[in-house]
Amino acid sequence: MQGNLSEIDIRSILQLIELGQRTGELFVEAYSSSIGASTGTHPPPRSPAGQSWYVFCFNGQIIYATQSAGSLFRLRDYLRRYKAEKALDKIEVPYMASTNAPEYGYLWALLEQHILTPAQGRNIIHSMIHETLFDLLSLHQGSFTFEMGSALAPQLTSLEISSLLAKIVKQVQQWKQFHPHIQSPNQCPVISDPTELQVALPVNTFNTLKRWADGRTSIRQMARYLNRDVLTVAKAIYPFVQQGLVQVFFESVSPANNKKEWSSPKTKVPRVVCIDDDNVIRKTVESILNEHGYQATGISSPLTALSLVFQLKPDLILCDIAMPELDGHEICAMLRSSSAFRQTPIVMLTGIDGFIDRVQARMAGATEYITKPFGENELLMLVEKYVGPGYPEATVEAHLSNK
Repeated sequence: MQGNLSEIDIRSILQLIELGQRTGELFVEAYSSSIGASTGTHPPPRSPAGQSWYVFCFNGQIIYATQSAGSLFRLRDYLRRYKAEKALDKIEVPYMASTNAPEYGYLWALLEQHILTPAQGRNIIHSMIHETLFDLLSLHQGSFTFEMGSALAPQLTSLEISSLLAKIVKQVQQWKQFHPHIQSPNQCPVISDPTELQVALPVNTFNTLKRWADGRTSIRQMARYLNRDVLTVAKAIYPFVQQGLVQVFFESVSPANNKKEWSSPKTKVPRVVCIDDDNVIRKTVESILNEHGYQATGISSPLTALSLVFQLKPDLILCDIAMPELDGHEICAMLRSSSAFRQTPIVMLTGIDGFIDRVQARMAGATEYITKPFGENELLMLVEKYVGPGYPEATVEAHLSNK
């Protein structure tokens, strides 16, 4: 069973799995309306950040679900509830850590070593399933594949799909009340006016909020630590976000040390360079980023780009792969050979979503790659990931461009 979410939604897919009492893996990959999308019978563009999820089912019930990032950050967050996060560093790769569910294998290793009790393990898995389904039921554009097969094993718990869907669909609907002040559970709250907020809150409540609202801990992480759902946590901080006493931002990652940093709107305007010989793509990227508070410069010639980027000193470089004279891999390798750009995030733009392209991009020193065509939201999420949010209030200076 496979198809697009424009034809059938996630809720209906899960209901079919339950009705047929099916066992196997549901794989979902996100994409959205795109920049430079092609017409005709070509498939819709994929998410540049590679957003995808797995839901594991047994006899029509859900036994585990995850975003397929393959990291253990989520499990580590949940282990903080039980002061067991450090135990994760002492565990070797478990024999049952499958390619699609590594954290599940590590969770089982913790159970086998009696670091977690079965009840604690079930609690963590239930929370992971709820969290993943919240994201999936909020998704409207993407593709899915359900493959029948043997169940993920061993199994610790299972959840009935119908009752679970009813609860999470309601939460997804209620989440809309926070827009536009809070857009995503992945945003990080930070107290902008501690003095006034302290007056408005009881001491214990203020101290709790002060502990977690540090600009580096997301609403979703707060929910994990406090053993609450994201809706409850968002509802608690929402009035203060409305009043401007608390602000929310997406976290950014410092390319030099890979540590999370909070990007304040009062910092300098992030500068982005887009090297692409496609005039439509280049101008569209410039328009979107400049509109959202970035200082974006488009460069059409790869030869010109090599000299111009040293003048501009961008915080992020977007570089097309397929170009005349010099291709993106060569440009990336040349920039990486200079100490000035060894730590600068370089994201390759490619029209081919293939394994070889990804390998070549990594070998050239690229930080990430993004498949064209891509959507406005995907572009903004990608840029914010590496240089933080834009500064719309700033007067963005006229930018250099090679027309």
